Amino acid sequence: MTAWVHGRVQGVGFRWWTRAQALELGLTGTATNLADGRVEVVAQGPAESCRELLARLRGGSTPGSVGTVVERFGAARDGVTGFHER
Repeated sequence: MTAWVHGRVQGVGFRWWTRAQALELGLTGTATNLADGRVEVVAQGPAESCRELLARLRGGSTPGSVGTVVERFGAARDGVTGFHER
């Protein structure tokens, strides 16, 4: 799953928070700041866990302020381990 998170999500601990949530759910992937102010979250694991991460991203208890989350589900990539902030 790839999610693009719009809002005030850079410089507020959002990527660290996302990493903690993803690891709690047993997911692997990345949270990356984009030049346009969004954060791109790429998460792999069970579909239900990815959906739960999406719910948490939209849930209102994130650092900063999330305006919109746009997601896309696709095939998992091989060789992804851990969850990293970029």
